[in-house]
Amino acid sequence: MAVDKKVLHEMIEQLSESDQKSAYEFLLHLLQRSKKDHKWWDEVEEVSEEEALLTEEEKRQLQGDEGYVTGGDAKREFGLQVDLP
Repeated sequence: MAVDKKVLHEMIEQLSESDQKSAYEFLLHLLQRSKKDHKWWDEVEEVSEEEALLTEEEKRQLQGDEGYVTGGDAKREFGLQVDLP
């Protein structure tokens, strides 16, 4: 999607001075990110999702026989005030 640079400029002009500084820093970040070498992404794709997400402790727990506690059960048992999955 092409963005009209004039519209971007007008949007920046409407920001407070501190927000303009934030916008400037974010734009610098985008420029630096676009110049970096993205070879690290290939390395990420080589690692399976399970390997990347689970610690050794988590893998051990999944293989164990301790059982599974639903979010609702934990909420009732511990009197939590938040909704858990």
